[in-house]
Amino acid sequence: MSADEFDPFVERLFSRAPQMADAELFAVEVETRLSSRTRLRGAALAVAGLIGGAIAVRETISLNFQGVEHMLTGRLVNNGAQTVISAAQSDIQSSLDQMGLAGLSLGSMGAMQLFWITAGALVALMAAGAVKLSQET
Repeated sequence: MSADEFDPFVERLFSRAPQMADAELFAVEVETRLSSRTRLRGAALAVAGLIGGAIAVRETISLNFQGVEHMLTGRLVNNGAQTVISAAQSDIQSSLDQMGLAGLSLGSMGAMQLFWITAGALVALMAAGAVKLSQET
């Protein structure tokens, strides 16, 4: 069969898709699965938004929830977290010193400044991701 005969043959075969007996059931199942995933995704985003909002309000008001944190996490975990944070700060500070930015001290910044710097960095990353996605389509 030559290429000139093959193309019309394939076009004839696929011009009419066969009707499946359970096509309507399949469509309903797909719609149900899509809607359930949308609900789960919405619930996860709502929970993440509530947690993020609570953290933002806590940092804005600067309330001391240290007693609640000790009840929830325990002193050992809190001390471990403080150790990790101080180690990260010293690593970042040494990196800044190597780049010639010795005067910039992250330890002197308050929690709100670090919060807004992190939020700005996340917004910049999301914008870069959106640009990359828009270029791929």
